[in-house]
Amino acid sequence: MAVRNDPHVLVVAGSDSSGGAGIARDIETLAVFGLRACVTVTAVTVQTHDEVRAIQRVSADLVAAQMRAAFDGNLIAAVKIGMLGTKEVVEAVASVLKEHPSVPAVLDPVLAASSGRALADDKAVAILKHRLLPLCCVVTPNLPELAVLAGTQEAADEQDILEQAGVLLDAGAPAVLAKGGHAAGESVDLLLRPGLPPLRFAAPRLNAKMRGTGCSLSSALAAKLAFGAPLDEAARDAKKHVLRQLHRHVSGSWASEHEMISQC
Repeated sequence: MAVRNDPHVLVVAGSDSSGGAGIARDIETLAVFGLRACVTVTAVTVQTHDEVRAIQRVSADLVAAQMRAAFDGNLIAAVKIGMLGTKEVVEAVASVLKEHPSVPAVLDPVLAASSGRALADDKAVAILKHRLLPLCCVVTPNLPELAVLAGTQEAADEQDILEQAGVLLDAGAPAVLAKGGHAAGESVDLLLRPGLPPLRFAAPRLNAKMRGTGCSLSSALAAKLAFGAPLDEAARDAKKHVLRQLHRHVSGSWASEHEMISQC
């Protein structure tokens, strides 16, 4: 049984029947960091590792009720937000976060599946950008998601990433961790915060494809924040966790601590 006074991370996301992403991957990641999870299901999806076959949305009222029950029943040390889908659900999540301003929230803006199927409508994206982003301590878009949120074409280089992230900062996001997994060359994530120089987390690119890396990174980030880590340390360690996962996926063994990332 969960212990009420143990720190929990509240996962607000969709289920994935394949287990490759969504809530299953979030809980798996939090367990690696020694944290308990409680959940709010926003959608039930029928997925394989190759396609999304069906989506059943959960009503906004039920999403809000799940979140409030989780806060009532547990010590919530952080919130990780993934797939939301509709503007009504985005508004419901924002309304509950406003009730708990001291709890750090990580927003992984899940807008499309790996297969390309849209997981959020246009109205949801607009509400997410202007109402939810300012309530979260960091948003973690990949390059396609960053482009959608910024309303531009996908970034071609780091200067484009800086400009697009600036659009989100201007919209009220306290911090943006732009993930470079879709770019060419080395794997570079950029942490951007108002009034501070960008932090660049770089690592060699592994020849591997694995679903759920965005879920893993954002959940690892939420785990570190739940333990009180500063955002730059949390971002570095979250990327390290994903790299270790990818290395194991490729080689069947964990990477050593010396194969990790450089920060500048």
